[in-house]
Amino acid sequence: MSLTIKLRITPSISHLYPNPKTQKNPTFSRIPIYLSNKLTTPLVFRTKRMASHVIKSSLIEPDGGVLVDLIVPETQRGLKALEAEGMAKVRLTKIDLEWVHVISEGWASPLKGFMREDEYLQSLHFNSLRMENDGSVVNMSLPIVLAIDDETKERIGGANDVALVGPDLSIVAILRSIEIYKHNKEERIARTWGTTAPGLPYVEEVITPAGNWLIGGDLEVLSPIKYNDGLDSYRLSPKQLREEFDCRQADAVFAFQLRNPVHNGHALLMNDTRKRLLDLGYKNPILLLHPLGGYTNADDVPLDVRMEQHSKVLEDGVLDPETTIVSIFPSPMHYAGPTEVQWHAKARINAGANFYIVGRDPAGMGHPTEKRDLYDPDHGKKVLSMAPGLEKLNILPFRVAAYDTVAKEMAFFDPSHAKDFLFISGTKMRTFARTGESPPNGFMCPGGWDVLVKYYAGLQAEEAAPAVVSA
Repeated sequence: MSLTIKLRITPSISHLYPNPKTQKNPTFSRIPIYLSNKLTTPLVFRTKRMASHVIKSSLIEPDGGVLVDLIVPETQRGLKALEAEGMAKVRLTKIDLEWVHVISEGWASPLKGFMREDEYLQSLHFNSLRMENDGSVVNMSLPIVLAIDDETKERIGGANDVALVGPDLSIVAILRSIEIYKHNKEERIARTWGTTAPGLPYVEEVITPAGNWLIGGDLEVLSPIKYNDGLDSYRLSPKQLREEFDCRQADAVFAFQLRNPVHNGHALLMNDTRKRLLDLGYKNPILLLHPLGGYTNADDVPLDVRMEQHSKVLEDGVLDPETTIVSIFPSPMHYAGPTEVQWHAKARINAGANFYIVGRDPAGMGHPTEKRDLYDPDHGKKVLSMAPGLEKLNILPFRVAAYDTVAKEMAFFDPSHAKDFLFISGTKMRTFARTGESPPNGFMCPGGWDVLVKYYAGLQAEEAAPAVVSA
């Protein structure tokens, strides 16, 4: 489908709240993040050394200390492309290409290519990588690997380097100093998802049909990855995002990832988070609204529709364009719950965000064969508060928002009058839009809701149209 999207932004360009005020002698502090719904006991604590308040482009250092950039300089691209022509070729799927994009821009820093076996095993078993230079640990909860089949392995033979070819058969990158090792799919699935039950979307789409070997090595990407879908200008790299935060003189950046349309409950949370940061003394907290733009399940709302819906949220003033940056996070979605949410948080460190909002059942899904959630809905935020390598990131568990039937607006859930609240899940929201039924007033801005209704109406029209059979 073709959509014109006009976002009112300019795309060109620790686990605790740290004290934002300049201090001659940094102190130690123990401050609660968000309170639980009972509003009595702090949800997460972590002792952390406070830093002086300095506005700079890097509010938080990338993992490994240096942001990885694997794009070949323009002056070298011709020679590299010529060299790649003479190499054995490895064909990439669409999702493989998304991972090349992720790695090349530094979202997975300090990773510099598809994982070799030692990196793969550390990621799979420890959810982290140990740096060789100083022994420090960085979070890396998802294996980022490239699978090949027996025929490709035989064709590579004893080569040291291979060329990576995109779905359109163009040469995308060179993989240097390669290592090929066994792809134990069952072990990978069990340790990543905690189950080998049938029906896991990423497993069925990517792992099951993949080859029985993994190939790792150092990436050299011949040019920036583009999708030519009208949304490339919103795919800001970690480097571009850090520059934008600097341009806006942000002294705090709080990231919010979602793969659903923004409703007023989301907006309540994001606006409340900014208010809390202002109350703590920050002068210019910036929201990074960061929808996931890689592979998602077929049931999820497509990226172009979500981006148009997000634009209406800004146009209607639900979120402030002056303090919001909307950008696309290029990673594919695993639906791997607490394991995957660590990856989502780690990638935002590399993008320059020093606060990360986490909610109920992040990156979760329903059990594929049973009528229950696959993961405990509270485990994601608990894991983030303890995950190795994420200590420097401030985790913000959010309070539950629901529709207040008395006030007729989205509000934070108050258990003292629980009967007044209506919970509208993403599934229920999509059902409303699909059937043309309007949600309660105040659930979502009218312009944003119209985008969803229009999308589902178009989808139903396509499904109802008779198939055209060629002679």
